[in-house]
Amino acid sequence: QCRRDLNRGMRSRRSLLLPVSFAVYLALLVWIVLWKLEVPYADAGAGHAKLVPFAATPLDAANAPLEVLVNLLLFVPFGAYLGLLAPRWSWMRIGGAAALLSLALEASQYVLAVGVSDTTDLIVNTAGAVLGFALLVLLRRALGARATRVMTRVCAIATGVMLVASVAFFASPIHYLQRNARPPHLEQSHSWEAR
Repeated sequence: QCRRDLNRGMRSRRSLLLPVSFAVYLALLVWIVLWKLEVPYADAGAGHAKLVPFAATPLDAANAPLEVLVNLLLFVPFGAYLGLLAPRWSWMRIGGAAALLSLALEASQYVLAVGVSDTTDLIVNTAGAVLGFALLVLLRRALGARATRVMTRVCAIATGVMLVASVAFFASPIHYLQRNARPPHLEQSHSWEAR
């Protein structure tokens, strides 16, 4: 009886691990994308949108490769999480959900005037989520029934590392020194002008 209760408790904790870590991941994603690990705020200025993906425009530089890579990697867990939470979903549904989330984040950046609403991000974020789902599919083929447990742990660990790194950066003296060292005219400029 004691062993049965222990097993039931372990299963209950495992069943909570996935939705709780997904909720933490989503909160971190919003904080990173909208406020770049700063205290949440809204700018009084007008929003700005970059409608030409990847390439430079008269108002915006071309997207830096590192920026594109970071945006891709940020959404890889989203595809894996959705694949775990909705195992019957196809890659098209996963991609559609990622595109909707990315569109909501880009629209929020425009409305709050806290960054550049970029079509590149929409494309790359969606691709990152599809990549995460593809990794889950490959793991299921390799590990069978164990894939769900393994990927749940991987996603939870990755989210934990992401949380610790984000909080450490936010609390870091280097972060505050960099922010305080910005010239006053940059503090008042729009995000796309300082980009």
